[in-house]
Amino acid sequence: MANVLKEEKKQQVLALGRLGWPLRRIEEATGVRRETASAYLKAAGIPIRPARSWGRRPPAKPANEAITDPAEVPKPANGVITDSEQVSKPANEVITDPAVTPAAWPPRPGRSPAASACEPYKELIELALAKGRNAVAIWQDLVDEHGFAHRYASVMRYVKKLRGPTTPEAHGVIITPPGEEAQVDYGEGPMVRHPQTGKYRRTRMFVFTLGFSRKSVRLLLFKSSTKIWAQLHETAFRRLGGAVRVVVLDNLREGVLTPDIYDPAINPLYRDVLKHYGAVALPCRVRDPDRKGKVESGVGHAQKTPLKGLRFESLEEGQAYLDRWEERWADTRIHGTTKRQVAAMFAEERPALLPLPIEPFRYYEFGERTVHLDGCIEVEGAYYGAPPGIIGELVAVTLNHLPQIVRHAPIRVHVEQDRARVADQPIRPTGDDASSDDAGERVHPEPPEHTGQ
Repeated sequence: MANVLKEEKKQQVLALGRLGWPLRRIEEATGVRRETASAYLKAAGIPIRPARSWGRRPPAKPANEAITDPAEVPKPANGVITDSEQVSKPANEVITDPAVTPAAWPPRPGRSPAASACEPYKELIELALAKGRNAVAIWQDLVDEHGFAHRYASVMRYVKKLRGPTTPEAHGVIITPPGEEAQVDYGEGPMVRHPQTGKYRRTRMFVFTLGFSRKSVRLLLFKSSTKIWAQLHETAFRRLGGAVRVVVLDNLREGVLTPDIYDPAINPLYRDVLKHYGAVALPCRVRDPDRKGKVESGVGHAQKTPLKGLRFESLEEGQAYLDRWEERWADTRIHGTTKRQVAAMFAEERPALLPLPIEPFRYYEFGERTVHLDGCIEVEGAYYGAPPGIIGELVAVTLNHLPQIVRHAPIRVHVEQDRARVADQPIRPTGDDASSDDAGERVHPEPPEHTGQ
């Protein structure tokens, strides 16, 4: 033996050899060259483990004899050849250290060695993830734009590999009969180039979701008002082919004038529009968004899936894209809560919807005015007479084809004066309507109901 080791170093090498360490690892741990360590292990009759074979090959049968001279054996048979360069299979070893456990054979099955079907689209997927798009949106884009033939699970696994899994939150499920309830809300829409300024502007997205089937109507708009809010409901009813009986909404100003836990004040125009279609408004309690979790989920679904990171040159282009996505993907998906297709459940719910009225709703403007000392109120430069005895009081006024003064019920109806003009949209935030003098007083055939405030 060319190199003679000290007894302490020799025992280290032999102990590591009995543990099944390969020569390279013994050299790194002790500083003894592999050739020297191999000679000492051979002399002690300790089998040498070939490099990179632990756990990859099944253990060989126990050796019948130990051959120390490699020249006497033409080929490796049942014996254990101590020359590491001629060993084909390691002999059985007995490991006495419980801390070191050999790997089980066969190896534990892991991921398929084949590359993911999403690998050719890695750059596109990473770019979409950088924009905040989720796995569903990425898969839909790959199918529509690149002819991706694999299933969503392949994209989901690949995206999860890139960014890691997330922990879902627990929520209660509110079950409603078909045609009974719908939930409505606003959400942020995509960036759309404004036709007047030529600059991109953030839009608002109106979402109307049926409580039973989760069928949704999503509409894009630049601005909102009480009248626009009510007209969006009419558009949703027409698209669905019927109306629901209860509309659950948040306490936004277009629908609720004064939020209250017991007696919220509903916007009169919004209330009358719903009454025209046979529905009633049910505002949520303040800071209780879970009551309308279905529409909240519908808003988030549209924001994260079809619209995330996209811009459109016109509102019509964005609405057309959203409608195509609604028909192609949102209606045909299997809902995560019901485990059924949204379109199939809507086919069951549609017969339960209320029929639409023959005549459309006749919109009006509303507001509040103070009765002057001369017994009149002013609306857009025109003066309308009020009944006696209410000078200085604040009365509600409405203006459609016949101006009305409203207290607890309509108390005076007038023909619109020449000096007053009728606007398409509210001229003031509170509205603008009133009554005329006694000479122009007329009786309204069926005045709409209003709250007197």
